[in-house]
Formats: sequence, C-alpha cells, structure tokens
Amino acid sequence: MSPHKANLINGVTLIIFGFWGAYPYLFLSTGSPTSFIPMVFGIILLALSSGLKKENKIIAHIIVLLTFLLFVSLFMPLKGAFERSDTMAILRVLIMLLTSFLALKAFIKSFIDARKS
Repeated sequence: MSPHKANLINGVTLIIFGFWGAYPYLFLSTGSPTSFIPMVFGIILLALSSGLKKENKIIAHIIVLLTFLLFVSLFMPLKGAFERSDTMAILRVLIMLLTSFLALKAFIKSFIDARKS
C-alpha cells in the first residue's frame, strides 16, 4: 500500500471514530472532550495529504511524526476503555491503532525503499 493511501485511510478512520467517540460529549454532555484529539489529528493528516502525494520529504516526515505521536498516545484511552470494560470504546481505539500502525508501516517501507534507490 502506498504511503498516500495509508495516510488517507488513517485520516478518515481517525475522523470517523473520533467523532463517534466524541458524539456523546457533543450532544449528551457525557463522555470526554479528549475524543476530539483523534479527529484533529485526522483532519491535519488529510490536510497534509496532498504534500505527501507530491512526495514532499518535509511533509512526509511531519506526517510520520504526527502518526507516531497519535499511535503512542492511543494506548492510554485503550487502557481506560479496558478498565471501564467498554467494548465499543476498545473496538474504536483498536481500529484507530491498527490503521495508525499500518500507516506507519507503509511510511517506513517507503523510506527504506527510497534509501535503497
């Protein structure tokens, strides 16, 4: 999978599942405002996506850094979801972790291939 496609899939997933997690906070005043964090990351990743498609190295490194930071930071919500035994929250966070991991894998493979050539 190309880094551009992986970034698009990751960004869209973060926005959708971040909104899903933030929905109770928006309309029912329950939940946590930290659910907006994946949405913001997803929006930023999608905004930078055109630079990644044009193979801009600086933008590619910024995207990798943001994706890595998000990947690492998603472990705390996962821990909290396990403590609450909230199956839907666990599923949401695991899907966001999976897409972030796959995007990181695509970026690293792309960097290695570029270094070889």
